[in-house]
Amino acid sequence: MRTYTGNRRLWMAGATVLAVAVATGMRNTVVAAQSGEGVLASGVFEGSPSFTLSNGKLELIFLPQGASMASVILTDDGEKMNPLWNPVRMNREQGRDVKPSSTTGHMICVDGFGPPSPDERKAGFPFNGEATSQKFDVQSSRSGSTAEATLSAKLPIVQEQVTRTLRMVDGENVVYVESQLENLMGFDRPINWGEHATIGSPFLEPGVTVVDLSAGRSQTTEYSNPSSGGGANASTQRRLASGKEFKWPDAPALDNNSIVDMRQTPEHPHYVDHTATQMDPARKLEWATALNPKRRLILGYIFRREDYPWVQTWGNYPSATSMARGLEFATQPFSLSRRDATTQGSMFGTPMYRWLPAKSKITTKFLMFYARVPEGFTRVDDVRMENGWIVVQDRAAQKEIRLAASRTLD
Repeated sequence: MRTYTGNRRLWMAGATVLAVAVATGMRNTVVAAQSGEGVLASGVFEGSPSFTLSNGKLELIFLPQGASMASVILTDDGEKMNPLWNPVRMNREQGRDVKPSSTTGHMICVDGFGPPSPDERKAGFPFNGEATSQKFDVQSSRSGSTAEATLSAKLPIVQEQVTRTLRMVDGENVVYVESQLENLMGFDRPINWGEHATIGSPFLEPGVTVVDLSAGRSQTTEYSNPSSGGGANASTQRRLASGKEFKWPDAPALDNNSIVDMRQTPEHPHYVDHTATQMDPARKLEWATALNPKRRLILGYIFRREDYPWVQTWGNYPSATSMARGLEFATQPFSLSRRDATTQGSMFGTPMYRWLPAKSKITTKFLMFYARVPEGFTRVDDVRMENGWIVVQDRAAQKEIRLAASRTLD
């Protein structure tokens, strides 16, 4: 087994905390250091106020509006390749109207993940919950080799307080994310929570980029009229059968006679896909990865199954330069209203919502890693945490990478 090892050396405190430059194409400008021992650099990302958290290995840009993680890059990458979805840049390159937006990259969708019910819509409740439209208060601090940023906001309609802490340890290829949701009301309630992690072009490359999961049972989305198309773009068409169970990654095609490999990015993009996968019930820690073997870059997530038992894979592939794919780990399998998710209750024996008790708090944890892989690394068969490392394996190639991870998800 060949092993490719990330640098575990801890960088000097203070020498790695400020990001000084990001790729010109990202339209991000670092303006000044924020308070909190100089942990954050403030700037502008695609017209939106932003902050940068850095640790010598990674530079993470996040937005106070919506708490979205908009960009992550390797600090020594001359190309400054951001694997996360950037719809503002895509619209600009396509000659469309360009407006700043917090719906970019990795979004937190809480409390709500999908369309509101008709009554909720009348009451002003937005698609994917209130968090994406709220301005978060941002505080930062450093403790030894760990820098952190804490974002908090009140969700006025549902009367909940959401707090999100991003942590980075010097010299690691990892972002640790801990989130807390507090019920400000005196009654138990079912909640819907989705981590709308989305990759995009050019990291998402036709016929090249592959997605792997610690998958259990899967199912395609049920469409009221599968032959009508229904993509986010007029140039896309559906290619999957409606409401069919399958074993990941072999999804039934629209003609019910052929198979679509859901790992692969379409070589000739003009499609839209949506599937749900129950994460492996035998695991406590689940994983999802996106690998571009040509660029030798991998983006991955590790999360607790008790927090997020489902992954939605949404693929919008209108053209090679404007593709997006969601690796959306969540409390529910599909994009549903709170009423529909609660009424249906479960799928494959796994709940489709989570309870938030009266006047109480619940906490979720996950981590994101971004790193290089060796030549010939083409798929991911397993991701695990052991003895302070993240181990990512391609068994067929007999290769693995090991990334330092000093914090756990306990």
